[in-house]
Amino acid sequence: MKKQLWQQVVKAKISNQAAILDKMGQDGGRLLKLAQEVRSGDVDNREGVAAVYYWPRLFKGIPQFLRDPEGHYPNNVLNYGYAILRATVARALAGSGLHPTLGLFHRNRYNAYCLADDMMEAYRPVVDQVVAGIVLDRPFAQTELDQGVKIELLRTHTLDVDMGGIKRPLMVAVSETTASLARAFLGSDSQLALPKPV
Repeated sequence: MKKQLWQQVVKAKISNQAAILDKMGQDGGRLLKLAQEVRSGDVDNREGVAAVYYWPRLFKGIPQFLRDPEGHYPNNVLNYGYAILRATVARALAGSGLHPTLGLFHRNRYNAYCLADDMMEAYRPVVDQVVAGIVLDRPFAQTELDQGVKIELLRTHTLDVDMGGIKRPLMVAVSETTASLARAFLGSDSQLALPKPV
């Protein structure tokens, strides 16, 4: 069951990455094909293959961009956005009666948020889109996050996403996702409620 749930999360993440690229005038078709190839547990690592295609196109104005938490701008901006998203997901997991330590895919005895790290994956492209917009406005390397960038990233959880054809703020959508995960664990539903960008 965990592998099948992880498959759903990865498919949603890659499909959402494709949608973000399409919005930015890039071709997301290759990512949609990869999303359809994701097998149970993502044993072929379609997520990693998608990342190799996605990142250079998302930040095409930054030559040889590599996603690295310790890397150069805009990695610091992505890190900050993901930290906000992770906290939002961890809170929703607790609200759904789930423990954020016990992950589907992520496993690390020193990470108290493995499940939060799993469930935020489908939402990461929303943060990526916000950061890509910031980079268009601020194309030059930044060493620190200024207040304006932080405020813009803090607004991410109020952005609308599509949940089954209905627009919801990301913060509300995350709660729907975690509630659907709880139902899956209880055996009453095998489908996760996962977002699409609007």
